[in-house]
Amino acid sequence: MTLREVLGDAASGSPPVEVTALAYDNRRVQPGTVFFCVRGYTRDGHDFADDAVRRGAVALVVDHPLEVNVPQVIVDDVRAAMAPAAAGLHGDPTATLRTIGITGTNGKTTSAYLVRSLLEAAGRRTGLLGTVTSIVGGAEHEVARTTPEAIDLQATFAQMLAAGDSECVMEVSSHALALGRAEAIHWAVAIFTNLTQDHLDFHPTMEDYFVAKRRLFTPSAGTGEAGPQVSVVNIDDPYGARLAAELDGRVITVGIDNADADLRATDVRSDFAGSTFRAGGLELRAPLPGRFNVLNVLGAVAAVRALGVDDETIVAALPESGRVPGRFEPVDAGQDFAVLVDYAHTPDSLQNVLAAARPLTRGQLLCVFGCGGDRDRGKRPQMGAISAQLADLTIVTSDNPRSEDPGAIVEQILTGIEDRSATEAIVDRHVAIERAVALARPGDVVVIAGKGHEQGQEFEGGRKLPFDDVTVAREALRARLVA
Repeated sequence: MTLREVLGDAASGSPPVEVTALAYDNRRVQPGTVFFCVRGYTRDGHDFADDAVRRGAVALVVDHPLEVNVPQVIVDDVRAAMAPAAAGLHGDPTATLRTIGITGTNGKTTSAYLVRSLLEAAGRRTGLLGTVTSIVGGAEHEVARTTPEAIDLQATFAQMLAAGDSECVMEVSSHALALGRAEAIHWAVAIFTNLTQDHLDFHPTMEDYFVAKRRLFTPSAGTGEAGPQVSVVNIDDPYGARLAAELDGRVITVGIDNADADLRATDVRSDFAGSTFRAGGLELRAPLPGRFNVLNVLGAVAAVRALGVDDETIVAALPESGRVPGRFEPVDAGQDFAVLVDYAHTPDSLQNVLAAARPLTRGQLLCVFGCGGDRDRGKRPQMGAISAQLADLTIVTSDNPRSEDPGAIVEQILTGIEDRSATEAIVDRHVAIERAVALARPGDVVVIAGKGHEQGQEFEGGRKLPFDDVTVAREALRARLVA
């Protein structure tokens, strides 16, 4: 394709340069590449333009002229220019690939797994892009972030089509929406799970956070693109109720408590094996305990129904759908108490997990959790207060401290706990998990929260050490059982 074909009117007057690839990282430039000089938080892509040209860049996209001997396309926002260019280079893959986007603070990963499982049960080969993994043509790949940059994203969509996928389910983060990574995508269905405090290190206020999420459900300004064909919104959530009221087009609302929901769950019952309930004239069972997971199931069911999956397939496939590594994941070594690992790392998600675990507890509820460094600090005391209120014993520990002092993070969590008589502080996460397992008695439930599926612990300077909550818990259980 030519530069004009890739970049449209922005490249009017540019020479007919042939383009074979796009890049925002100069190290990935090869001959025939257009290099986007993106301004990041710590680095400016304009500073790497010379190196990109040396590596074979045939043109640059910039926000001001540079002294280089290749064509330059000047735009107001280099990052925003990437998505439509990438879609154009790859033949606009989501015009063919039916794409389902899921956003919200909590529940994105579980919802994505549910939707994909139900679509696959209906005989539709479905790709997945999410926090835990990506799946293209049935093959799994590691992921670096929840929603890739637009250039990588559009290339992956094209790969899915080439590999025989007809649908793609993807988690869409608020960062991706705010930064334009999810532009130039034709959404078949968009799902809103909920909105609670998180990422206020990135979004100045909760209103800004909401506005970022809402971008998934509204037409892209100035592009002529429509919004999603169908929006599925949880109206038990106050922000969801607001969103549903603001949207045009086809909206399907879901809920448990809100009697106005189009698809409402009733007679909800949960145990360790999952949840049963009625919704939309169906008797449903899902292998996911807790009311918050019932809401995730409702969103998934509404989405696949909108995509034409029949009720018989949904009822038959749902009991085997949606199990996600590190999401209310049981760790069983034959002990007479329960150990659950969950990714809960926000106040709302921690509250949901502990509330779901409480009715399953015949003895005491023990909670081990920490908070990540270099992230929203305001939620730390809130999470301390929630655990102290809902658990019988709280062990505050380290999560991913990153550049912060892990002991200082623990102290900030403790400020939310007035009565610390049922609280312990153990900075070493390995020791904290061992302590909880050692203290557990028959009928107790131990919840290990915050890291879920993650396979490492992040420290200062980008240092990452192997760490898996499930593995550590299982080792502690085995050590206790043979002692």
